[in-house]
Amino acid sequence: MLLFDEHVIFFYFNRHTYKMEIELFKTNVIPLREKLLAYTVRLAGSQAEAEDIVQDVFLKLWTIRESLDRYVSVEALAFTIAKNKTLDELKRSRNESIEGIELSTYHNRFVETDPGTIVEQKDMVNHVKKLIKALPALQQSIIRMKDVEGYELSEIAAITGTQVEAVRVNLSRARKKIREQLLRLNNIIRT
Repeated sequence: MLLFDEHVIFFYFNRHTYKMEIELFKTNVIPLREKLLAYTVRLAGSQAEAEDIVQDVFLKLWTIRESLDRYVSVEALAFTIAKNKTLDELKRSRNESIEGIELSTYHNRFVETDPGTIVEQKDMVNHVKKLIKALPALQQSIIRMKDVEGYELSEIAAITGTQVEAVRVNLSRARKKIREQLLRLNNIIRT
């Protein structure tokens, strides 16, 4: 009759379970990498950012690996996490992007060399930045993605998780609000 120390048995089974977890993770999650990467590159617009997001998704999935069997589709969960992490990253960088809008963004529209005109244009850009910051968060994101970063409406809808028509309406409302406030400012300056 062999007697085993309970610590040895515990170690053996936990080590065996850990190996099984790694194998299951490798077979069920790691193959999603390329799909997740393509998806997040499209959403984030940057390969490096997408790589970071996919890495975060895998880390999140690894930390909840014991409860993955509760989900109908690990792939759907992975894509949901990727979408949410991308939106979080876009929200985090939103203020940085809006702060980073420079006169060069509008260079094609304003090709003046007169110092007075250049100062007026810089003031206008700063005022537009303030107006954008005053918009509701969703409208801020949509106007930044469309007018600053050049995303298509369908891409913005995918990123924000809304319908294309809702993106169009929010973009229209944001532009209208900015236009009205700029016209009001011009009327005040002229009078």
